[in-house]
Amino acid sequence: MSKISLKVVTPERIVFEDSVDSILVNTEMGEIMVLAHHTPIVSLLRAGEMILSDNGNETSLAVSTGMIEVRENSQVIVLADTAERSEELELEVIEEAKKQAQARVEEAENSHNEEFALAAANLERELARHKVALKKRHR
Repeated sequence: MSKISLKVVTPERIVFEDSVDSILVNTEMGEIMVLAHHTPIVSLLRAGEMILSDNGNETSLAVSTGMIEVRENSQVIVLADTAERSEELELEVIEEAKKQAQARVEEAENSHNEEFALAAANLERELARHKVALKKRHR
């Protein structure tokens, strides 16, 4: 089976760089599965879980907004505002951050659109982190 060369990068670091069999990711176009020789695309990412499969093993990443570029030669570049491997996530810390993000959304509901959008984006990121952390705990 052909492999995909994947690189996941944030402003702080390279989170993942290796070959995989498939990538499942949330984009503005919906959830997509990228396999080797996928049609080239560029799309905006939505916060969520990115699942990397390789030889039957799965790796989960909690990824926030950013972009994905799928190139002709089975190369994929993900530029994300934040991305974390499941083993880096601490459920208790995330649950507190999620509560704070929900409170900020409620506070911002009656304020400027920009404040509300930022609060909602932060909440979406925390929900993605929470989902990946819960999944890790149940394995």
